[in-house]
Amino acid sequence: MKNALLLLLLISFNVQAKQPERYYQEKWCDGRGVTEYVLPDRARVDCLTDEYAIEFDFSRKWAESIGQALYYGKVTGRKPAIAIIVLDWGEEQRYLNRLYTAIRGLGIKVIIITE
Repeated sequence: MKNALLLLLLISFNVQAKQPERYYQEKWCDGRGVTEYVLPDRARVDCLTDEYAIEFDFSRKWAESIGQALYYGKVTGRKPAIAIIVLDWGEEQRYLNRLYTAIRGLGIKVIIITE
């Protein structure tokens, strides 16, 4: 019972510790571009500006964000960009290192989003 209560408290803390991805997406994109721009294949660009097609993701999803940003950029004729959400620099630095290593030379802009 004690372990179950501790697990419940940890889950509750994690849920309250961050906002959903959409919160950061809407907050950043408001006034800069179109949120949830729908492509012909019904995929959705998180934020489409005059210059960039931006994919928003939490840092642990760094690899997934690369493919989406490249695809959205190609389909929209915009430059690809990733808005990476970082909540804890110490814990998430490894994801940022991986992201920057993987995108070197691909022309993807990185926007760092923090609370």
